[in-house]
Amino acid sequence: MTALTKERNTPTRLSKRFSDPVAASAVIFAGALVVLDASGNAAKGTTATGLTARGVAQATVDNSNGAAADKTVETEAGTHRFVNDGTDTIDRTDIGGTAYIVDDQTVAATDGTGTRSAAGKIVDVDDLGVWVEIG
Repeated sequence: MTALTKERNTPTRLSKRFSDPVAASAVIFAGALVVLDASGNAAKGTTATGLTARGVAQATVDNSNGAAADKTVETEAGTHRFVNDGTDTIDRTDIGGTAYIVDDQTVAATDGTGTRSAAGKIVDVDDLGVWVEIG
């Protein structure tokens, strides 16, 4: 490629919305914390390493009878409230730190001795849960 010699209409998309292929045999519910697995396919959040938090599912996608990429899921990055784990609880002293994925609605304060992937940055903690910035 060469450098521009005239104006260019550069395509742009909001960096908060994504549409990703869904992993084989997966069901992702609307409102679920969505991750990308090692193959780059979307799956519901779970306790595992090597996952990349992607955002929150905007609709339910049932690919339970499908192969990887038979369906796609739209996710939205940003700051979302998740359930605070009852055992590895996040409190206000953790604000600014990292939340870790327990499941598709729950986050914890630690990586569970190297068993959990990062969900994102802890922005706030209230009586209803933990606000986590993804993306």
